[in-house]
Amino acid sequence: MTETLTKINQPRPVTPLGILVEELERTLKIAKQENVSAELANSLKKVYELAAGIDPYLEENTTQESPELSALAKKTAAEDWSKIFDDGETVRQLEQEMLSGHIEGQTLKMFVSMTKAKRILEIGMFTGYSALAMAEALPADGDIIACEVDEYVSEFAKECFKNSEHGKKIKVVTAPAIETLKKLIADGETFDLVFIDADKPGYVDYFNLLIETNLLAKDGFICVDNTLLQGQPYLPKEKRTANGEAIAKFNQTVTQYPRVEQVILPLRDGLTIIKRK
Repeated sequence: MTETLTKINQPRPVTPLGILVEELERTLKIAKQENVSAELANSLKKVYELAAGIDPYLEENTTQESPELSALAKKTAAEDWSKIFDDGETVRQLEQEMLSGHIEGQTLKMFVSMTKAKRILEIGMFTGYSALAMAEALPADGDIIACEVDEYVSEFAKECFKNSEHGKKIKVVTAPAIETLKKLIADGETFDLVFIDADKPGYVDYFNLLIETNLLAKDGFICVDNTLLQGQPYLPKEKRTANGEAIAKFNQTVTQYPRVEQVILPLRDGLTIIKRK
């Protein structure tokens, strides 16, 4: 029974690299069954070892997450998200793979420290890993407003935040993000750093609101998650899901926007950093 639960709670590959490693494993098995030449077999093995070794190496050589972040990640992995959705407790199907995770969490913490951000806006929170990671890097008087549409995960995250001394820096707003952003604009709020990790079709609208208003501080930065979504944005159009198409459109929108500079980092599922010129 324990073995079955472990398999169920194993995250499936959702990043370009993770999917590539899984395909290479499959290719190696086929090659073995087909009894290919030793030269081809050795070449495939070398490619597999290069790809499969990256993520474990990054995990090993990146500053370890705090006990509070580790506990949040474990609690998220243990949750039966399919059953919770079937029971009508969440407004959409959620899965543990939506968690930002160790490497991205440490990257965001580094960005907060490097930019000396004091006010952060998070658009799309899930169970709160990225929010708590960034909060850990904020000064004592810094704060985060985290937008989340789902009441269940909002409460889930709040409970996790209570276990950290940095949780008090996070204010969770449960409502459609676009509504929250418009209210923040009306209230004259400004943020030094914005992290977007929400519904993919909404990315362009969030970007436009941030760039065309004072919601983003003059020297502020936008970080955007999933901008290489499973490799779909650069695969042929017919191989894209609706979310893949939305990300491709977002990337093109940012690239063609004349008043920003941006870079896509091939980190996990793609992380874009944007700033105004």
